[in-house]
Amino acid sequence: MNTPNPSPTEQSRRPSGPLDRFFRISERGSTLGTEIRGGMATFFAMAYIVVLNPLILGTAEDVNGQTLGLPGVAAMTALVAALSCVLMGVVSRYPFAIAAGMGLNAIVAYGVAPFMPWADVFLLIVIEGVVLLILVLSGFRTAVFAAIPSGLKMAIAVGVGLFLAMIGLVNAGFVQAGEGTPVQLGDGGLNGWPILIFVIGLLISIALYVRNVRGALLIGIVATTIIAILVETLFGDGGEGLGWGLTVPTLPTGVGDLVALPDVSLLGLFLEGGPNLLERWSDVGLATILMLIFTLLLADFFDTMGTMVGVAHQGGLADEEGNIEGTREVLVADSIGTILGGLGSASVATLYAESAAGVGEGARTGIAPIITGTMFLVAAFFTPLVTLVPFEAATPVLVIVGFMMLTQITNIDFKDPAIGVGAFLAIIMMPFTYSIANGIGFGLLGYAFVMLVTGRARQVHPLLWLISVIFLIHFAEAPIYALIS
Repeated sequence: MNTPNPSPTEQSRRPSGPLDRFFRISERGSTLGTEIRGGMATFFAMAYIVVLNPLILGTAEDVNGQTLGLPGVAAMTALVAALSCVLMGVVSRYPFAIAAGMGLNAIVAYGVAPFMPWADVFLLIVIEGVVLLILVLSGFRTAVFAAIPSGLKMAIAVGVGLFLAMIGLVNAGFVQAGEGTPVQLGDGGLNGWPILIFVIGLLISIALYVRNVRGALLIGIVATTIIAILVETLFGDGGEGLGWGLTVPTLPTGVGDLVALPDVSLLGLFLEGGPNLLERWSDVGLATILMLIFTLLLADFFDTMGTMVGVAHQGGLADEEGNIEGTREVLVADSIGTILGGLGSASVATLYAESAAGVGEGARTGIAPIITGTMFLVAAFFTPLVTLVPFEAATPVLVIVGFMMLTQITNIDFKDPAIGVGAFLAIIMMPFTYSIANGIGFGLLGYAFVMLVTGRARQVHPLLWLISVIFLIHFAEAPIYALIS
């Protein structure tokens, strides 16, 4: 009996070696070169965390008025991101990058640190990571993910896209707090070189993307960075006159500006308070400790879930119901990343929505975050080079990726009022509250409420009712805390 010859497509997707088989590169329609480009694009899109996390975490005061300082937080942010990304790539084999979470670090700095010393803060993060890991291994976290209707999962992806676009526009200064309005265009207009650089970068990236140029997003970042350096060199005044958002795009002038040994003095800071937890937390109170852990747990739990859904949909890695094969492995790696964040004093680690930048480049496997992690490891030694890329050069990619993710809105059944209301709330609340977790919370609450008032309460998965109650408690946290304190 003759066996028909495989088609060229089938041949191209046959594993070509152990690396290909393990990461399923050909099976997912990718190549090693594509994965490398994707990992680099993700790194450049999220490298700002090495600069921004120290500004948030390193300058905040704990209950004793102590600060962590910038050098140590910067080094540990890069090192924890490096380890976590490599772990994610190997364990999950998905293109998800992980690092200290924006928003989560603000909760740590301004919501937890005022109650306790920094050593206790990071102990709390370690405990939160362990609890998350237990929830994953028990199957609870995965069960919650599977219980969410597919329409709401699509809405989460769309919301993450709008959130990414919002981050890009705000970080570039294209959208700012308004005078008399919540937000406005620039400072009342599109003024200054940095915003012009952002616009040029956006146009370059769009042109490359619509013409299907390989490496479009990464090329856009590099090209815009070069233009920014030229502008700063020709017209700059040490960065002050041009008003760059965070990083001044200037070339290093010597070896000392290129290489610096990582400051690892904050590693293991959580051990400083000793092993007696009751004694360490006696001044804070058990109720406060539980509330703080609950706040971190809830934010981390759903921030990761929302990002995973959004990026997976963007890369075609989810099925029709929005489920992802190997969800447990992703969540295990994420939980261990949070533990590493506590051990290294680098805040709560979580999946990054900026992973969509790599997916936009075609990344589909765990090789991409391994590349991202490797670059973070290099960044720990070459912090000046990491800070070379200004927000204005990297953020156009986030806007384009936001557009890519927004296109999935056509898959949401808005004719179903429960799905429609829940999806609407999830989509708008992510960018409007600057929180993926908030968007998921309001989306699930809206869905559950409409199902209740339309007589379809029995069709809602019991876990969704439980999560809805938990979100209600979370959103009512302030009055609840006022009653018990």
